[in-house]
Amino acid sequence: MIFADKQVVVTQPVAGTFKGFSTTCTHLGCQVDKVADGLIQCPCHGSRYSVADGSVKAGPAPRPLPAENITVQGTQIVLG
Repeated sequence: MIFADKQVVVTQPVAGTFKGFSTTCTHLGCQVDKVADGLIQCPCHGSRYSVADGSVKAGPAPRPLPAENITVQGTQIVLG
């Protein structure tokens, strides 16, 4: 799920495990806009990142997406 207002994308690579990453693509700073097929996707130049660790899987991005702090409290995900 992408929280555009907070510039955080939250993924669940395996049941019960949540990860948070910046929504800012490391290529030219566009905002990622989709999570599908195990990838966080940037619409600008085709960069793709792993939902598990933010690593670059395709495209011109030179670095992984930076991790963001998230915590799970019961049924809620708290950003920051």
